[in-house]
Amino acid sequence: MVDFRKSLLLLAILLVVGSVASAQVVTPAFQCVANAGVTPLIRAEGLAELVGDVVLNCTGGTPAAAGVQVQKVNVRIFLNVNVTSWLLDGNWNEALLAIDDPLPGAQNPCPANNCNIAGVGTTGTGVNYAAGAPAYNVFQGTYIAPNQVEWLGVPIDPPGSQGTRIIRITNVRANANQLGVSGTLIPSSVSMFISATGTTSIPINNPTQVVAFVQDGMTFSVVQGWRFLQCESAFEDSPCNADVYLRYRENFATAFKVLGGIQDVFGQIHNTENGFYNPALSNLHGINRAGLASQGTRLLARFNAVPAGVTLRAYTVSVQRGANTTTNCGPATLAGFFNYHSTNIAARVNDADGLGAGGTPTGTAEWRNVAVSGGAGSSTWEIVEADPFSNDSVYVAVDVVYTANTTSGIPALGSATVNGSYAPLSTIVTASSTAPRPRFFDDSTAIDIFTINSCATNLLFPYVTNQAGFDTGMVISNTSEDPFGTATQEGACVINYYGHTTGGGAAPAPVETPVVPAGQHAIWTLSSGGTVQTAGGTIAAAPGFQGYVIAQCNFQFGHGYAFISDIGAGRLAQGYLALIMDWWSDSVPRTGSFSEPLLH
Repeated sequence: MVDFRKSLLLLAILLVVGSVASAQVVTPAFQCVANAGVTPLIRAEGLAELVGDVVLNCTGGTPAAAGVQVQKVNVRIFLNVNVTSWLLDGNWNEALLAIDDPLPGAQNPCPANNCNIAGVGTTGTGVNYAAGAPAYNVFQGTYIAPNQVEWLGVPIDPPGSQGTRIIRITNVRANANQLGVSGTLIPSSVSMFISATGTTSIPINNPTQVVAFVQDGMTFSVVQGWRFLQCESAFEDSPCNADVYLRYRENFATAFKVLGGIQDVFGQIHNTENGFYNPALSNLHGINRAGLASQGTRLLARFNAVPAGVTLRAYTVSVQRGANTTTNCGPATLAGFFNYHSTNIAARVNDADGLGAGGTPTGTAEWRNVAVSGGAGSSTWEIVEADPFSNDSVYVAVDVVYTANTTSGIPALGSATVNGSYAPLSTIVTASSTAPRPRFFDDSTAIDIFTINSCATNLLFPYVTNQAGFDTGMVISNTSEDPFGTATQEGACVINYYGHTTGGGAAPAPVETPVVPAGQHAIWTLSSGGTVQTAGGTIAAAPGFQGYVIAQCNFQFGHGYAFISDIGAGRLAQGYLALIMDWWSDSVPRTGSFSEPLLH
């Protein structure tokens, strides 16, 4: 009997303890942990770059009872740079907040701020946002300040003890150019801070997230800059043998992007200029256009100081292209200028400013004139094929075309430059309803692309004298008349004297000869002067001079000879060929002219 009573007492104690323990089991408080899903590299030149999504993984809390309105939250984000997401309708912009990543057929946008959702009971996870209607699960942000976007009255039902509620923030564009490129080994970064307040408290762990790293997106260079002669016409060639190539090189593998199409699954990465974009959504406040870019990555070439009389021809596609195209100039053809990782196709859009119309650019491979006015013109290409797993380059062929007419000074002399950059360029650095997406800041510098030089010969007579009983005779021949069909030229020569006259006097002033026709010669001595053989005219003397002479002749094929002797050449004589100071290479840039250096 005693043992039985003890057993009953023990059972009663256990029941009480179990009841107390059961009463102490409570659902954890509602809280969220923020994380940046994927942190992309974005272009430092960009003014409207898509940053990575931020995802809040939320647990705990008590779901709303059946028929009870779900608690509401105001969500606001802050960037450390300007938010440049597209303004679609007043302050309504393209930045979206989605709950539980609903699939395309289940996406149900809230038509305004402060939407109501009724609870469905305390079992399970409460409101099933991913199932779509009638629960609103996509919410459109509004512009608050240059660096802030807000979602007001978002009904967020806690998941309770089962599952995780996912809150995703997407389609946020940022002005990466505000940060620039870091001067350290660690890149600059775009940070997002998330605040959630309202009828309930939602603690957020790690509310500040790095959503993008900023790097220079592209390096521009000119391959094979060219020099031309005014007296020799220049003609269009094949794109694989062009005068100049413009090279646009990616600095990271996703710096070039195509426009992209419908991208209506939350959280997917497409490596296009579009963000999340579902045109099947309602058009209220323009949400069916959210995430849509205005164009794919564009590349701009701006030409300046193009000499009068020159026509620039630009090829419509990259000469190093993908396998599904026809024009492909490989390294064997172009002496190693191109690498085999250049898989982009660049199709030319227009000759204006990089803005152009949207849509798919032409893929027709052909030469087109660059519209040049006042020496300035531009061409634009758009990326229509890109490989996100290699650092690519786009090579654009440019040809210089003109018909020589030196009598009229055509083409004009001078050097042209080019600036290469992303496009379109813009000065709009905040959110806008009209500015293109993407758009870029111009940080380019001008690079020499080609030069038109005069058809001239610069001759050096290193020593001449008319002192101490000696005299020097000189001759300059215009050898443009020949049996090879060369176009003949004619022009005068300017004789420049460097040295002194007898007694230390100053050197004579420069002297211009008469015009030297093709096949004729300018002949003179320091003591007596001279003339142009058969053409006549006078070449002034330079009596008593000793030093050197530089002759600048306005014809390409000029050659000179000097003969030094005592008066009458009775005791001592010495002759030599004048040195040509020009060359067919940039390695001797002293005169900037290309003449006819002859080897011995």
